[in-house]
Amino acid sequence: MPKLELTNQQIVELVAQLPPEQKRDALLNLAQGASARASQRMAAVEAQIRRVCAERRLDWDKMSQDERESFLDELVHEDRSCGT
Repeated sequence: MPKLELTNQQIVELVAQLPPEQKRDALLNLAQGASARASQRMAAVEAQIRRVCAERRLDWDKMSQDERESFLDELVHEDRSCGT
């Protein structure tokens, strides 16, 4: 089957022409796909965080919410020098 190349604007215009029920279905399908990809990304990030915790002899599952937030804050800012 040939692949059809459309711009984002063309896609929006085509969806706008659909009857309301089909438009709703199209948008729900797109949203579900985006949600699935977001869940996959979140799972990958969580696995990386758990690995970094393990490397630092920390147990992510045993950490409180405050400990997790502090750990992530330190992780994000560890390359920054303070006071300069």
